[in-house]
Order: sequence, then structure tokens, then C-alpha cells
Amino acid sequence: MPDSSEPLIRRALRSACLVLVVLMWATRAGAQQPGPQPLDAPSHSVGFLTRSDFQLSGVALAIDDNRFSWDTHFGGAADVIDYKIGRLGIVADYEAVVGDEFRSFDPNQSIYTLETSASAWVGATEIAAAFHHVSRHLSDRPKTVPVAWNVLGARVLRRFAAGDTTFAIRAGAGSVVAHATVDYRWTTDFDVVVRHRLNDRVGLYARSWGELLGVAASSQRDTQKSVHIEGGVRVDGRGAALELFAGYERRADADPFEQQPLKWGLAGFRLVNK
Repeated sequence: MPDSSEPLIRRALRSACLVLVVLMWATRAGAQQPGPQPLDAPSHSVGFLTRSDFQLSGVALAIDDNRFSWDTHFGGAADVIDYKIGRLGIVADYEAVVGDEFRSFDPNQSIYTLETSASAWVGATEIAAAFHHVSRHLSDRPKTVPVAWNVLGARVLRRFAAGDTTFAIRAGAGSVVAHATVDYRWTTDFDVVVRHRLNDRVGLYARSWGELLGVAASSQRDTQKSVHIEGGVRVDGRGAALELFAGYERRADADPFEQQPLKWGLAGFRLVNK
């Protein structure tokens, strides 16, 4: 087990070095990220590939478990077709969980998320139907069974502003229509981001997301809960933005086979497009 007294900032710097290596690979492969993000209003025009979002993040985890030292993401979302009253979108995200069991940088989990959705505007609110796929894999370890699930669900998206403060809200629910090696039967989730602009370059933000995973009636455990809370500063550049943040996370089924929740503090960075 790692020394829990190791300074968190030192681990954050190691995470930054690791993710910069991932970024070099992602640039060749085509980086993508989760979404879609809430919009201010419908476009009222038909278009092809009208919007894209990306993220790349590296997060140091404060937990006394050497399977979980860092968490990295890169991925993106694109609006393939805007049909005036809504949009057709796709999402792809890759998450690598990194520990230090066998070496300093020891990726032990890979989590892939794929999604397609179609939406319609109702006033200032967007309502979408989505098909969501998650697949979990062990890295550099033997894996004999698949761990995956598909969700067919609905989502509500809303964005609004109050002065220099903006609010972006997403909430959804769905039924698990296919699964392997998990006992999930339904899901609900939310994602709330509040941003306050200080000037043309710098702003503050806070974010919280959470998820409930309903399990089969025959299961010997209760509904599983995940929650993530972070806050920090956002600095806008010419073509992208940098977020520096700290926070807390409780993750349900942190290991794909142990089926136990884990909690950790976190500190990291995220690169996103403007």
C-alpha cells in the first residue's frame, strides 16, 4: 500500500506527466469526450457536424489503496446533424484508472463509454432519447468474463444565465436493456455545472454529478450510489480552456469484480474546448 502521507500535489504532477503522454497518443488517434452539453437555445437551422466538445483530464486520488492513484479521461462528443427542432449526437469516452501496484504508472482498468442520442426542444428545455453503452476492462491483468451494460433512456438538458453566472443542468434515467457480469437493472443520473466569470480570461466554477444504479431484486445488495463534487478555477485561452480543481468522489463498484464502493479526495486538471 502507498504511503498516504505522500503530498497530493506530487501525485498530481505525476498525473500531469502521465496524461501528457496520453495526449500525444490521443492526438494521433483522435481524442473524444462525454456529452452532449446543454445549449442556450435551438439553432433554428439545419446543419451537419454543427458542434463538437472534447476533454482531457488527469486527477490525483487521495486514497490508501494502491490500485487507485490516478484517474484519467479523454474523449468527446459531436452533434452530427442539427435538424432545427433538435440534434442527433454521438459520444465516445475512454477512462484509464492508474495505480502503482507493480510499477509507478500501472494502468489497471479501462472503461469505454459510447452513446448516441436524438433530441427535441420544448421551449428552452431540450429532451433527448439516448442509447448508452459502458464496457469495463482490466489492463495488464487476466480477464475471463465481460463486464458491460447498455441503457436505453431519456435525458433533460437546460442552460441559463443570471448575470455573470451560468448554470448547465443534465438529468436522465433509463432501463438496462442488456448486461454482462453486473446486476444493474436501471439508472438515474444528474450533472450540474455552475460557472461565474471574473473577467474575460478567468472564472470560478463548481460541479456535481451523481448516479444511482438499481440492482436486480434477487441481488443481495441495495441500490448503488456514486457522487462527485469538485470546484476550481477556469482559465480561457485562445482555442481551449484549462480547469484546475479539487474535490471528493464516492464511486460505486470501483473495482469491476469486488462490487464495493470507494471514496477518495481528488485534485487535478482538465483541458476542454471553449
